Amino acid sequence: MTGAVPEVGEPRANLRETWLLAATFLVAVSGLIYELIAATLSSYLLGDSVRQFSLVIGVFLSSMGLGAWLSRYVGRAMEGFIWAQILLGVAGGFMAPLVFYLYAWSGAVMLPLYGLLILIGVLSGMEIPLIARALKEIGAPEFRFENVLSVDYVGALAASVAFPLLIVPHLGLMPASLTFGALNLLVAGLSLWVFRAVASRVAVVIWALALALTLAGLVQAERLVSVAEANLFEDDIILSEATPYQQITVTRYRERTRLFLDYSIQFDSLDEHRYHESLVHPAMALAPRRRDVLILGGGDGMAAREVLKWQEVEHVTLVDLDPRVTALFRDHPDLSALNDHSLSDPRVVIHNMDAWQFADGSDQVFDVIIIDLPDPKNLALSKLYSRQFYGALVERLSGQGVMVTQAGSPLFAREAFWSIAATLEATRNPQAPGLGLSVRPYHAYVPSFGDWGFVMAAPQALSAQNLPHLPNGLRFLDPRVWQAAQVFGGDTGPVAVEENSIQSHALVGYYLDGWARWFE
Repeated sequence: MTGAVPEVGEPRANLRETWLLAATFLVAVSGLIYELIAATLSSYLLGDSVRQFSLVIGVFLSSMGLGAWLSRYVGRAMEGFIWAQILLGVAGGFMAPLVFYLYAWSGAVMLPLYGLLILIGVLSGMEIPLIARALKEIGAPEFRFENVLSVDYVGALAASVAFPLLIVPHLGLMPASLTFGALNLLVAGLSLWVFRAVASRVAVVIWALALALTLAGLVQAERLVSVAEANLFEDDIILSEATPYQQITVTRYRERTRLFLDYSIQFDSLDEHRYHESLVHPAMALAPRRRDVLILGGGDGMAAREVLKWQEVEHVTLVDLDPRVTALFRDHPDLSALNDHSLSDPRVVIHNMDAWQFADGSDQVFDVIIIDLPDPKNLALSKLYSRQFYGALVERLSGQGVMVTQAGSPLFAREAFWSIAATLEATRNPQAPGLGLSVRPYHAYVPSFGDWGFVMAAPQALSAQNLPHLPNGLRFLDPRVWQAAQVFGGDTGPVAVEENSIQSHALVGYYLDGWARWFE
């Protein structure tokens, strides 16, 4: 091999070796990006991000192993590598558009997503063995297989860092998929030139057509996204934006505005008052003092709007992970009007950080704590409904303080709702060592969500059946509604369940099983 002589007009071995190592870096980047796009798509459209990420990683890696094994049957290494890049450019580039469109029109996700993932994994698994063989075939001096692997791993690191910080916020999933498809085609095109002695006319024609199709998709990416989203949502989309944390979509029909995070509805302006009045005012009414209030989540400012209806409130601390959500609902004229400009109120201080980190690191004490976090559909969210998290929050609660959490639907996910209640009841009471917190579960009908539940908790007894008083101007909650909210029917009442902890995460299973029973 060391005596191999390049064909006339073909670059020398050192140029070809340099290109193959550079190509290794580029294909490693694109391969991991496809894996991350698939995992993000699955968590957006199928839920339970931990489960979906785990499945995607497992399927992708096993498919790469299959591809590495199949590479032995490729006769000419460089020609096989070029075809792998062309096919990856098409399959990887159009993965996100195809999955989004199929979901929007038919609701199908699993089969197209995992089918494409297996194909991409097989093709990606072929890359390194074929590159290693090609390096040997060109007589690369002092070729070492570990050098190829090192470059591959560095490429994977670059992709893993760039994906959440640069690619998702600035490109979005569909344009990102097409962009890295174009990158694979660029690798194929340069390989066709560098190794033009082995390039067939058919490969050049197919590559040119694939590149033209991918570039056309990129030029029309914004239109493609708009068409797909128009079929995903019933109303006109007035804002669609990807952040490092989630996909934000706001829709409008006439005077009706809805917020979706990761394609799951968060509020509808027609009925959000039912949810937010039920979440906020019972705890505020039963707390002896209301000067300092903590809101965890609630980046849309609706809970803050309700809190500020109480004249005694002097300070509101709002903790929400995504700075883009709080910025939109503070600065966007239409969105800030929905929360009565509560996030611009001088009494409201916003911290964009993880709720657990805030609870663990803060030394502030609050009279009322309101937990308005997403449903516990994965382990990352389940920890914010755990006995350990509630224990940290109790340390931030004043002696006569009250806290409340949204707790999902006692109808659709009955066991999950009562698990949250049991977890709060089992949380250590700093005022009565050996005892748990006093809890009061209740629920309300919110048309956008159905029968929705909440759980109040406090170190002292929550025995009051009536609310002492409520602020003026409420549209839903009144003493009669509050009395009914504390009554549960036979199919929503207490059941025997486990409490939720960061060791067991029993809540995730309850939640997923409950919703699957109704909607799958």
